[in-house]
Amino acid sequence: MVDQEPSVISRRRTLGGALAGGAAFAAGGLLNGCATRGDVRRRDTADPWRRFAGCTLNFVSENTAPTSAIAADAERFTALTGIHVNIVTLELSALVQKVALDLASGQSQYQIIYADSYQVLAPYADGLVDLREPASDDSLPGDDSDLADFFPLQMDVSGRFGRGDRVLALPYDCATMIWQYREDLFEAHHERMANDLGFDPTPGPQRSWEEYYRIAEWFNDNVDEVSYGTGHQAKQHDSLMCDFSNVLFAHGGQYFENGEHIGRFGAVDPGPSTLGSEEALAGAEFYRRLLSVADPASTTWDWTGLGAAFAAGRVAMCPNWHEFAADNERSLPGRVGYTTLPSGPAKSANMYGGAGIAINGNTAPNERDAAWLFLKWATSRKTQLRNLTGEVGGATPTRSSIYRAPEIRRAQQRPTGMPTMLTAPAVQQAWKPEYSGLRPKIPMWNECDTAIYTELSRMLAGDAAPRRAMRDARDHIDRIVSRGWVAAE
Repeated sequence: MVDQEPSVISRRRTLGGALAGGAAFAAGGLLNGCATRGDVRRRDTADPWRRFAGCTLNFVSENTAPTSAIAADAERFTALTGIHVNIVTLELSALVQKVALDLASGQSQYQIIYADSYQVLAPYADGLVDLREPASDDSLPGDDSDLADFFPLQMDVSGRFGRGDRVLALPYDCATMIWQYREDLFEAHHERMANDLGFDPTPGPQRSWEEYYRIAEWFNDNVDEVSYGTGHQAKQHDSLMCDFSNVLFAHGGQYFENGEHIGRFGAVDPGPSTLGSEEALAGAEFYRRLLSVADPASTTWDWTGLGAAFAAGRVAMCPNWHEFAADNERSLPGRVGYTTLPSGPAKSANMYGGAGIAINGNTAPNERDAAWLFLKWATSRKTQLRNLTGEVGGATPTRSSIYRAPEIRRAQQRPTGMPTMLTAPAVQQAWKPEYSGLRPKIPMWNECDTAIYTELSRMLAGDAAPRRAMRDARDHIDRIVSRGWVAAE
């Protein structure tokens, strides 16, 4: 995912002044690194963290909350290891181009890579280092048992591709879509809403999507505090695919046969698309009906626009990425609740949009170990805890042990200095397979994504009926997949 409106603060926060706090920013063509001087020397020292002191590494990342926090804290890594890290942040499509060119060149201008699960990990898995090798090296800090501390779903989606046990990235970014709602309004109108609707309107996975629709309609007709009951990220953009997918999966639809397995582990050839199924059609028909009662501006919003509208008090509820909690708490302090999304006939599906941090397979042996030290530090328990409370903040821990810490348990209740942790109960439930929503992890997903949100946009504009939109998206996806995938060489 990438923010298409950089002038607006979004879940994909730009680094701004954070880079000055700890990481050296370098323009794409002016980077220094170990690769330009051959392999780095391994120093003879008793301190395993300082064996590569004096090395310079380059880290290319999407401009995300975790990287913002890491950049602000990177001086600590240099003090610990003697390794300097240049951090370059780009919007996602530019990052993918840089990574593809670097891997194809046989060089490693960027030794450390932000590995988006769908646009980097899936298409370029064979160009990344299997991290089990440095993790099991007794001469380096830590051991491979430390990998078990990551949430299993995140490790599989963000760290693995295809069959086998290879670990190609460490979970680093874990954005997850959940139900965000005006808790104050639900409490104030609870009794009347329950009487009018005939069911308890309290948000949670016990609610159905049909009940969500009726709650939204009730707010439209009965409440003056907000303009509309629900808002959506339904712009012709990746966000539309994400928003629709929650409904599709909840209704039992999938993009491919065995879709949950493909979403978790990945596949090069997923087979024919299943968007022509009756379950997919039911999801599309409901989604069109849901958008008919949503804020009409929904079709102009990506996740950033939706987040801003919700924080401004325009809508009573929305499905959105959990990382918007910090913005919500600034604009609507103490008035927002968080839970997993409603259920359909099949499940409550909550789109997971995480990514990993990986090592370029072109790196030289010692340089590779130096990069591993950065991965270990950046995803360590201490660093993730510190990033929650730092000036930049916003990053969500990917290690399960952090959520058992007493200070994190306390932070899940107001008042809190860690607003993102207010979403912790919801996202931890969403990271269980029975609640997860996983788009296909296939090398050609970017093209398929465009086909999907293009047809959905036509459907919402009234230019295609749901059945036609699903059929056309299916046919387009099948043409894309039938071409196969060969990574650039």
